[in-house]
Amino acid sequence: MRISARADYAVRAVLELAVREGEGDEGAAVKAETVATAQAIPHKFLEGILGDLRRGGIVDSRRGGNGGYRLARPAAGITVADVVRAVDGPIVSVRGERPTGLAYTGPAEPLLPLWVALRASVRKVLEGVTFADLAAGELPEPVRGLAAEPAAWENP
Repeated sequence: MRISARADYAVRAVLELAVREGEGDEGAAVKAETVATAQAIPHKFLEGILGDLRRGGIVDSRRGGNGGYRLARPAAGITVADVVRAVDGPIVSVRGERPTGLAYTGPAEPLLPLWVALRASVRKVLEGVTFADLAAGELPEPVRGLAAEPAAWENP
C-alpha cells in the first residue's frame, strides 16, 4: 500500500487544525496559508485538499477576514481513515477496484481473501487512530505495538 502525497498532506493539515483546536483556538478558523507554512505543504495543492476535506465533512470553511478552516467535528470523532478516504477514495484497491468487487478463478482464487485481509488490517490501523490521539502525541496500544516490532522499521 502506498500513501499518496495528497493523503499525507491531508493528514498533516487536519492534524495541524486539531492541535490548534486543542491549544484553545476552538472554533477559530485557521487560514490555509498558515497550515501550508506550518506543515511545508504547497499552498495551491493544499487548497484543493482542503476542498476535498470540506466536501468529505472533515473541515468547515469560513470566508472573510476572519475566515479559514476548522474541524467540522471533534478531533476524537475523525480517524486517519476518514481523511484518507476523503482525499483518495477507498483505503485499499486492486487495479482501482475494491477487493470485494473482484473475482479470481483457478490458482488465483486465494488472492481475493488475501486482498480482503490486507484491506481489513489497514482499516483496523487507520480507523483505530483519531486526530485527538495524534494531537495528544499518543497512538493506541495496538498501533504502538505494531510500530514497536523491529521488523516494522526494516526494508526487506
